[in-house]
Amino acid sequence: MGGDSLLRGRAGGLTDRHAECGVLDQLVGAVQAGAPRVLVVRGEPGVGKSALLNYLAGHAPGCRVVRAAGVESEMELAFAGLHQLLAPVLDRVERLPGPQREALRTAFGLSAGPVPDRFLVGLAVLGLVSEVAAERPLICVVDDEQWLDRASVQALGFAARRLAADPVGLVFAARVAATELTGLPELAVEGLQENGARALLDSVLTGPVDPRVRDQIVAETGGNPLALLELPRGLGPAELAGGFGLPATASLPGRIEESFRRQLNGLPEQTQWLLALAAADPSGDPSLLWRAAGRLGITVGAGAPAVRAGLVEFGARVRFSHPLVRSAAYRSAPVHQMQETHAALAEATDSAADPDRRAWHRARAAAGPDEDVAAELERSAGRAQARGGLVAAAAFLERAALLTPEPGRRAERLLAAARGKRDAGELDAALGLLVAAEAGPLDALQTAGVRHLHGQIASDQGHGTDAARMLVHAARLLEPLDVALARETYLEALAAAMFAGDLGRPGGVREAAKAARAAPPSPGPPRAVDVVLDAFALRVTQGPAASTAALRRALELLLTLDADTGDARRWLWLASGRASTITLALELWDFESWYALAALQVRVAREAGALVQLQFAISNLGVHQLLAGELSTAERLIEEDGLIAEATGNPPIGYAAMLLAAWRGVEQEASELIRATVRIATEGGAGGLAGLGDWASAVLDNGLGRYDAARDAAQRAFGRDHLGLGPLVVPELAEAATRTGDVALVQAALDWLSERTLVTPTEWVLGIEARVRALLEDGQVADGFYRESVERLGRTGVRSQLARSHLLYGEWLRRQGRRVDAREQLRTARRLLEEMGMEAFAERARRELRATGETGRTRAAGAAGAAEAAGAGVGLTAQEAQVARLARDGLSNPEIGARLFISPRTAQYHLSNVFTKLGISSRSQLDRVLPAGPDPGRPR
Repeated sequence: MGGDSLLRGRAGGLTDRHAECGVLDQLVGAVQAGAPRVLVVRGEPGVGKSALLNYLAGHAPGCRVVRAAGVESEMELAFAGLHQLLAPVLDRVERLPGPQREALRTAFGLSAGPVPDRFLVGLAVLGLVSEVAAERPLICVVDDEQWLDRASVQALGFAARRLAADPVGLVFAARVAATELTGLPELAVEGLQENGARALLDSVLTGPVDPRVRDQIVAETGGNPLALLELPRGLGPAELAGGFGLPATASLPGRIEESFRRQLNGLPEQTQWLLALAAADPSGDPSLLWRAAGRLGITVGAGAPAVRAGLVEFGARVRFSHPLVRSAAYRSAPVHQMQETHAALAEATDSAADPDRRAWHRARAAAGPDEDVAAELERSAGRAQARGGLVAAAAFLERAALLTPEPGRRAERLLAAARGKRDAGELDAALGLLVAAEAGPLDALQTAGVRHLHGQIASDQGHGTDAARMLVHAARLLEPLDVALARETYLEALAAAMFAGDLGRPGGVREAAKAARAAPPSPGPPRAVDVVLDAFALRVTQGPAASTAALRRALELLLTLDADTGDARRWLWLASGRASTITLALELWDFESWYALAALQVRVAREAGALVQLQFAISNLGVHQLLAGELSTAERLIEEDGLIAEATGNPPIGYAAMLLAAWRGVEQEASELIRATVRIATEGGAGGLAGLGDWASAVLDNGLGRYDAARDAAQRAFGRDHLGLGPLVVPELAEAATRTGDVALVQAALDWLSERTLVTPTEWVLGIEARVRALLEDGQVADGFYRESVERLGRTGVRSQLARSHLLYGEWLRRQGRRVDAREQLRTARRLLEEMGMEAFAERARRELRATGETGRTRAAGAAGAAEAAGAGVGLTAQEAQVARLARDGLSNPEIGARLFISPRTAQYHLSNVFTKLGISSRSQLDRVLPAGPDPGRPR
């Protein structure tokens, strides 16, 4: 508990805080009325933050109040702060949806399970506080947030940003708020006004002081109440004559701590040691404290002088009057005494009930390297990692390495710590630990591990070319040591090279693929990683004909994987989407398997709460829906990507939004997104992303009739020969090349297609091939190929290309003078394109129809936007429209909450507003006012 409670009953505590108390009163009033509120109370140590939190807790009638406080020495214990806050309400955890319930129980070490995604833990926190608040309004108070463990701050920050309709108040007090709380409403607490500061100072001065000196003291402290109360203690008139007698350059917290240190020095030695012991134990458990004190020969009576001095309270919990008292008590003790102190605490801590805190105390007690302690810390790291506390796991491992006496074992633990830092996203720290690990000595496997991790970090940083080179080197080192790991590393290398494409080192993809093909086979039955690696490597080195069977085998294996296994979850989204397994389906022109795999990725990522992977998965699915002509569904997926980005603080994936704007023909928006994407791709060496930008440009320019620009963009993408991009780009290339009279380029596109149709004769590729042949032919031959294209694509789900075949056929018929036939095709094209929302292509169809002499038809609104128009017409907000669509599609309130990162109560609140605005009374009526559309995240 922060020590501004020291001000209780003394002049100046809250007498000059009317405005701040008013803000807190308004917060409580809003929560009592059913509205959520979040507030960060920010200010320097001693300024009165904790006093304000105490005021809040004592002035919240009808509300349940739960509290937690960060302690500096507990910052490395994952979820310690969150558990402290939510422990009184954990009996409600059983009401949460299964994945959230298990994530929270695993995070708190209450049950074993897969490592929970940190965002799923955040969603569970949101759901839990919503459940508790359904009974009566809830106020969550977190003091000294700057000392809360990072895992807890991440979960609470996630929940704080998603509160929308729950009667929950979440109030933090911090010296400087964590990054996770940036942007939340703040209450800045400053020093007391001059008159209040003088009055408070006068109340503690023991003798007369010159008014000018008093004013100087008030100015030096900036009106900080704790400084005004504590700095004069122990100083006589002579010492106060020039202020507080401390250098003006010292920080105010340092000067306050020095004041407390002077008070501590005046206490009996046993009392000082008892306070150091209490300062070293962040739990505040009095029974633990006295057990440890007994081991040190400290008697119960040693606490009385400190209590009389107002420095500490010994009750149900041990509480210092201020964190700076704790800090002063800890720092004042000699090093050898603190080592004895931590040793006593370790002995007094139950090794079964609290093994991690015991290990941490043992580490602090160690005077030098100690293998037993290092091994215990290593076990603690394993437990932290299993709970999802990646930062804590890395900290345990780093400390274990420093205490390891044997150099080789120390290097191994440094390498493990570096992996932990990388897993936690702390890449610079990971690189620093790698440098220490390389000092060795390293055995062959550790050397390969260092190279492997260097490559992974380079890949994380977007340096695809460097990453591929490093990973190939690491894989070669691993071959004689661990073939299975070597093959996994080759797949990572190939993924990094494919991500870089031709913007990296020329030939980098082929070099990685050749190295992978030369690797020895896996010693056991082929795993998913082995089959996928062989398929990609064969495709890159031998071409489509030689690799079709391997690609098909890899795709079928992925589609039949048990999605609940860790291996499946790992390889279903190879390399976080940079070289997506979706490429397999595209290389095989298998539109249905593309959907099945993308939907499976979405389901697995959603169930696991793996939000980063979910962003890539829904973007992959969104691109599929664009080709399917379901632009409104793609838009919903893009909205979800934005929601995830907002919730996690990561940027949106972005390319799906760019492609949507291009297919809709929204020139300004699409052009801006294309330019931004190409810039990011060029700066990051991301050839695949640059290829998507060129595809978007080609689609946009073909729709707008800018065929020269479309040809140039498509030709750039076609020339890169990026895996999986050809089926998307070649139709654009052939159409633009035809319109610009570049017959050779059309023939090149046809030759490319013909090579594929020989080995993957799906209706999709055969339909596109027939269309390209029609573009090169005349008369009845061309007519036959156009008809074949329409017939074949009509048997697929690639409705966008079906509509464009109708459009191209109609345009050709009109140029042939066959106006009646042309109208039939163009009307079909217009209807389909308008329904899909492909406005630029629809305008081409309308323009051609006018050229045939057809007039008088007004442009249709299009079915694709019907639901959105219906919602907009009655003033639904964006989130209300999202909730309404999901409820229409059959999702329950908990499912809607999980999808939109809101609580079930908030989902119900929005749904009630929807019913009122649409004039309906039940979910069953939503189909009538919002025409149904498929839920892309559910199996079909």
